Amino acid sequence: MSDLRELYQEVILDHNKQPRNFRVVNPHDHAADGYNPLCGDKIHLELRLDESGRIEDIAFTGEGCAISTASASIMTETLKGKTVAEANALFDRFHHQVTDEGTELDPSLGKLGVLAGVRDYPMRVKCATLAWHTLQAALEDRGEISTE
Repeated sequence: MSDLRELYQEVILDHNKQPRNFRVVNPHDHAADGYNPLCGDKIHLELRLDESGRIEDIAFTGEGCAISTASASIMTETLKGKTVAEANALFDRFHHQVTDEGTELDPSLGKLGVLAGVRDYPMRVKCATLAWHTLQAALEDRGEISTE
């Protein structure tokens, strides 16, 4: 199990050091800002939907801890090409994975599964889910959220 944990840590560190989709989306039709006052993570998320309601492009900027940055990076990679309904369903599965103790790893989460270990550290769950809550705020045109 320690080899798997080490692999997960490597993936998180890689996405933190070289975050994917760390840029602006121009043009974009949805955006929101997220803030986690407990640790200072800040994210600005932008996305563009195509005519069929699929996420054509999605990216983020901001600053945060390794968990927050890696989660946003993996999330943006995972969601490109997905419908809003698919993104919402994925968020539900991801949130369940990182909050419910005793849950077995959901293989449908792909790389997002590397963040499952945060459930053992309740303060880190908000770091892992900040990008997801910001995505929901963007899709609902709420503009800004805080994960207090």
